[in-house]
Amino acid sequence: MDEQRLPLIGEKAPEFQAQTTKGYINFPDDFKGKWVVFFSHPADYTPVCTTEFIAFNKEYEEFKKRNCEILGLSVDSIYSHISWIMNIEEKANEKIQFAVVGDPMGKVASLYGMLHPKASASATVRAVFFIDPEGIIRAILYYPLTNGRNIKEIIRLLEALQKTDSDKVATPANWVSSKQTWEFSEEKVIVGAPLTVEGAKQRLNENYQCIDWYLCFKK
Repeated sequence: MDEQRLPLIGEKAPEFQAQTTKGYINFPDDFKGKWVVFFSHPADYTPVCTTEFIAFNKEYEEFKKRNCEILGLSVDSIYSHISWIMNIEEKANEKIQFAVVGDPMGKVASLYGMLHPKASASATVRAVFFIDPEGIIRAILYYPLTNGRNIKEIIRLLEALQKTDSDKVATPANWVSSKQTWEFSEEKVIVGAPLTVEGAKQRLNENYQCIDWYLCFKK
């Protein structure tokens, strides 16, 4: 069987209809006139993905200021998404403000090339699609399952694309807008999540900084 062709930069974003944690959407038509950062995460209740959701959420207003919506996806059910989002709010005090697509059959993930069989047989890689107000794919990033994305870099690239459109220019290496004053800093690393109930119970009694049993950090 032939492999499905992946969407490319400069093409129309593939259309789909799906249930999200904020209701049913018709994509990309429902987002016309806005930029969209459409990203996939491997699975709910996983350590790296949880840190990314928290990081995206902390910068949500920065995306909104730039006329950009965030849309997440994994091949989990809506019920799993809801439970996980409620867990993040309870344990990390972060109320997730963006919608997350439920895709348990993997139809949308396949449509966007978010499933890489050699990386995982059952989870999406960390894909990021930048889609402009006309529904055109303008940039695509892929990260492995093991490494979280830098949300500030995603905002930087969004601003660069918008600068190209507004001023009809290209941006050089390391370009940042005058609005950006962020500094990149080294963070703690994540300890692998336990694989047993006993291990999960024990983890919370160990000398780690934990948000919950599945997400613990060390220096």
